[in-house]
Amino acid sequence: MTEPVARTKRRKPPTSKTVWARRLSQGAFLLLFLFLFLQTEQKGADELGYPAKLFLDFDPLLFLSTLLSAHKAAAALWLSLVLLAITAVLGRVFCGWVCPLGTLNNMVGAMRRWHLTDRPRGWFRLKYFLLIALLAGSLFSLQLTGIFDPLSLTVRSLSLGIYPAFNYAVNSALDAAYQPGFQGLTSAADVANKVLQDTVLAFRQPYFRQGALMSLLFLGILGLNLVEKRFWCRYLCPLGALLGLTSRFAFLKRSVSEGCNTCGLCDKDCQGAASPGTKDAWLASECFYCFNCDDPCPKGAVSFGFSAKKAPEALDLGRRNVIASALTGVAAVAVVRANPIFKPLTPQPDLIRPPGALPEREFLERCVKCGECMKVCTTGGLQPTLWEAGLEGIWSPVLVPRIGYCEYNCTLCGQVCPTGAIRRLSLPEKQKTRIGTAMIDKGRCLPYAHTTPCIVCEEVCPTPKKAVWFERLTVQNRAGDPVEVKQPHVDLDLCIGCGICEAKCPVMGRPAIYVFSVGESRSKDNQLLLDAAGPY
Repeated sequence: MTEPVARTKRRKPPTSKTVWARRLSQGAFLLLFLFLFLQTEQKGADELGYPAKLFLDFDPLLFLSTLLSAHKAAAALWLSLVLLAITAVLGRVFCGWVCPLGTLNNMVGAMRRWHLTDRPRGWFRLKYFLLIALLAGSLFSLQLTGIFDPLSLTVRSLSLGIYPAFNYAVNSALDAAYQPGFQGLTSAADVANKVLQDTVLAFRQPYFRQGALMSLLFLGILGLNLVEKRFWCRYLCPLGALLGLTSRFAFLKRSVSEGCNTCGLCDKDCQGAASPGTKDAWLASECFYCFNCDDPCPKGAVSFGFSAKKAPEALDLGRRNVIASALTGVAAVAVVRANPIFKPLTPQPDLIRPPGALPEREFLERCVKCGECMKVCTTGGLQPTLWEAGLEGIWSPVLVPRIGYCEYNCTLCGQVCPTGAIRRLSLPEKQKTRIGTAMIDKGRCLPYAHTTPCIVCEEVCPTPKKAVWFERLTVQNRAGDPVEVKQPHVDLDLCIGCGICEAKCPVMGRPAIYVFSVGESRSKDNQLLLDAAGPY
């Protein structure tokens, strides 16, 4: 009887210095991204000390889509051409060495402890079809790219979903430590609170509508890595598709010597599903230059170097598929625009945009829904829209005064906007910019409806000459006793629509004074009083 042969486990080769360099690069850029993210916050001054939108400025997909939709791009976005130039020389090193979402995908994928086949699929073409559809829509001024762009998506998800939840969880834990039954934890909680407030916690707890939805979507994207590593990067990322097209001409190429026996070991650790195990079918457009295919090769047949030789295989998307994708993007324009909010002279009264916002059509052509303006809003009044601005305007900023007003001495939203959808205004210019007009509901106003004195709206009005003024009257209460009240009125020439009167109105539920977008400086049509020469 023969003895069974002992099975020896293949020893994993040592990690090369190049792979370690990539991992260090990923970690460093992720930390830089998180640092800039945390710095994108009001800290007591009307100036952000760091280029908080640096990653967005280097995003060529946002640059290209904005250029197509608005026929112009913010000056900082021209920096993205540097990334395209680097990609044309070195390939998709941004995806493998820099991208914060790619690094997070790597980290989550490394947590998988069960075996699933990571065999490359033909699905990688999906991201190219999505890119074509988005750019075709942008050509007809439909700006939906920011919804899918990985950098915009990451900033938005963290700003409006993950970060508020993190703050709430940490603050709740600290509050619990101060409960009477945990006296021993009080000193530790004091130290922890001081350190966290100075580093990672927000100045005040942020609250955002749809925060739970954005958190679930983001966690879902990360969770896909448990099905297949870097699922988003491989199959859905439109920025990766743009860089993939550019990297087709990169000078840094992978080469395989005659010693390769197509054993397929390199396929297992490939991050981009570039088919490195097939000797003559390596997909240059899908390679992240992670260099994982170099270490496991038992023959040492894999190497990377600069070469002007053409990549081994062209990217074949199919002519019909390309045309269908472009037509889908064009058709989306008609579907999205067949909405009453795009009917001429029908502005939405509750759609109060930040000061400095371009006219609505131009604003939608530029806004990439990154959420930066909402994160820096001092009062938390800027909230993401859902359907208020139609599908085209989903997750764009709208001021909700009952949640938070527009701070009179703040211009931060214009400072962080990466595309110029919100212009950067000087403080004196901002203080004269009208984003709406306050209206009074006499049926709910205390001095009008209930003979109860109240002067809150006038007290909080920030304009140098108060936009809310009083008419002094003596009225009788139910008992017939005289009561002196000050009934408020709004001066249409002075009100800037900041919404602080609505935010501070003591009438609970629906306030007695509220702000509509009518009278906004950015629109000649959305006015309360039209002159004789104006449209009717």
